[in-house]
Amino acid sequence: MRVGYDDDPVPGLSRRLPCAGPYCQWAMSRGREHRGGESLRIGAWNLDARRQPAHMDLLLDLDCDVLLLTEISPGLDLPGYSKLLTAGIMARGQHWAGVFSRRPSEALPDPHPASAAARIDGRVFCSSILPWRGCGADEPWGIGSHAEKTERCVERLRESLRPDWVWGGDWNHALLGQEFAGSVGGRRAVQATVDDLGLQVPTAELPHHLSELRSIDHVAVPGSWQILSAERVSAERDHRRLSDHDAYVVELVPESP
Repeated sequence: MRVGYDDDPVPGLSRRLPCAGPYCQWAMSRGREHRGGESLRIGAWNLDARRQPAHMDLLLDLDCDVLLLTEISPGLDLPGYSKLLTAGIMARGQHWAGVFSRRPSEALPDPHPASAAARIDGRVFCSSILPWRGCGADEPWGIGSHAEKTERCVERLRESLRPDWVWGGDWNHALLGQEFAGSVGGRRAVQATVDDLGLQVPTAELPHHLSELRSIDHVAVPGSWQILSAERVSAERDHRRLSDHDAYVVELVPESP
């Protein structure tokens, strides 16, 4: 069943820019006057367990300081980036999630089997996969409805997540518009966690690559950070999709840790 929601604007973002090209189709921006100094670029992408040269090219083209990646092939190495991956793996041998950084990173315990966390320059970044429809009862999800699985997952994550963390990845939930990958109850659980932590989610208004749907891949940051832009980057090259997910990039000015 499709469920509609009011499309409330994301705090701190005032306008949406038109399509600027085939690989950057939508953006919400205040300008890039801070780029090269104080700003930080954070990306999120589900790689669908692939690591062909085109995937590497797209990742490097994102020009991100930190990447919150999901469904990562164990052989993926990105020039110029350190990487930390979940200990657990998925059915095809891919890691659930990982944090890639241009700066040295310190591994933290996985907050959940499908989440990875790293400390970078005094800030903590967490990349997660949350339950999707049809994820089954195998570990790490367990039995119950989709909403119950999501509630358990975010409750466990909440034991580690803090208001000054950056949290993102493939949440399998849109936060606005109709829900298609998750569930209404699951969305409520995710939104409640975001609200409880005081995070802002600049990716919430960005579109999915499927028409009339919103992104299920997100980057959530502390509410005090200044958002400069948020954009979707198409994962299609030469009329071929590299993944069933597009990539998302947020540029912002963080507070000092």
